[in-house]
Amino acid sequence: MFKLFLFYCLLLPIMLKSQDFDWQGHRGARGLLPENSLPAFTNALSLGVKTLELDVVISRDLQVVVSHEPWFSSGICLTPDGKTISPDEQENYNLFNFTYEEIKSFDCGSLGNEDFPDQEKIPVQKPLLTDVIRLAERYCRDEMRNEIHYNIEIKSSPDWEGIFHPDFKTFSDIVYTTIDAYLPWERVTIQSFDFRVLQYFHEKYPGVRLSALEEKEQDPERVMEILGFYPEIFSPYYKHLKPKKVEWLHEKGIKVIPWTVNDPKEMQELIEMGVDGIITDFPDLIWEIQTN
Repeated sequence: MFKLFLFYCLLLPIMLKSQDFDWQGHRGARGLLPENSLPAFTNALSLGVKTLELDVVISRDLQVVVSHEPWFSSGICLTPDGKTISPDEQENYNLFNFTYEEIKSFDCGSLGNEDFPDQEKIPVQKPLLTDVIRLAERYCRDEMRNEIHYNIEIKSSPDWEGIFHPDFKTFSDIVYTTIDAYLPWERVTIQSFDFRVLQYFHEKYPGVRLSALEEKEQDPERVMEILGFYPEIFSPYYKHLKPKKVEWLHEKGIKVIPWTVNDPKEMQELIEMGVDGIITDFPDLIWEIQTN
């Protein structure tokens, strides 16, 4: 009993200092369990993340499905009869052409992920966004932990429109309506690389917190000029960040939450740089880091 008490005494300062720092589990906990799956989200919740980061696409019957690609990736998915999918054919397995009932018959966990050799291989299906929300809300209630936040990426692209998803406005409206029926918006962030989506949300749903994703290195000021407004969050690839960029963004009232950081030393360097959160595939690393 004394050892357990001592453990919590040592852990409590880290937990308290981490409350305002936004640790986000990337696709749940992709380094540990199959990405964007219910087991991965449960694992991330158990490890103490503040936010679940996830991606959404649209099925043929206009359901919001949690998936990074709008197709069944050859690297992680098996067909309903257990066969692999070749990289050349994967885009033919377009989720926008399947009903959700059909999507559920694919296994996207047993194959594993060669980029994450320690990831546990278990059979999983791509869940609905509503499944994830129900799971997370129930977990937080049952475990009496803080309410969870959600960082939801709308996976749209001008090149995909009408092929892999509906037009971006319809896509955005479907996602908004789905979330609005289940969650208070103060616990939700909408993120996207597709600035049309962010601009549409900014105009039609001004109360929604938005995050601008950045993949190619650009000056943040230029990014904001292209976007046309200051979002609540700027989320770049972490290697693009410099102290002056963080300082400029903070001066504009914009939080900085980089992706996807999987090395404890680099996490600590970013924290010292002043970032407001970190998106990681390995939420178990949270406890190796002290946020000051």
